[in-house]
Amino acid sequence: MPTIPPSPADIAAMHLALAEARRAAAAGEIPVGAVLLGPSGEVLGAGHNARETTPDPSGHAEVLAIRAAAAALGDRILDGCTLVVTLEPCVMCAGVILAARIPRVVFGAWDEKAGAVGSVYDLLRDGRLPSPVPEVSAGVCEAESVELLRDFFADRR
Repeated sequence: MPTIPPSPADIAAMHLALAEARRAAAAGEIPVGAVLLGPSGEVLGAGHNARETTPDPSGHAEVLAIRAAAAALGDRILDGCTLVVTLEPCVMCAGVILAARIPRVVFGAWDEKAGAVGSVYDLLRDGRLPSPVPEVSAGVCEAESVELLRDFFADRR
């Protein structure tokens, strides 16, 4: 599936998401981080995985960043925004992306086990859904994203 090449701003935002992922790892969480950028490129929300350290089963980085951005804007529709995340979103996160009508998603590492943006599923570009199809840039800073995940899981084996 084709993806849109990343811009320099996408790469800069991915570095912010990678910093969030490092915070997750330091807290004992799977190192996934996300930032949600507004139409002008400003950070509206950020988050990292928080399923192990909170009683929230939806505590994925993407969901937390989207919640923060929606609260900052006072709106559930995030037109003109870009979600930047270190790991390909899962089915739940893809659903939230569609519900928020986020028009652009940038991610780092592919998730060959649970990814829903092209690897296992492709919910964002499933024409059967009534939502607009977001633009996707995949593999942005992929090596750094993969390394964080690999190191995290190697330390636990």
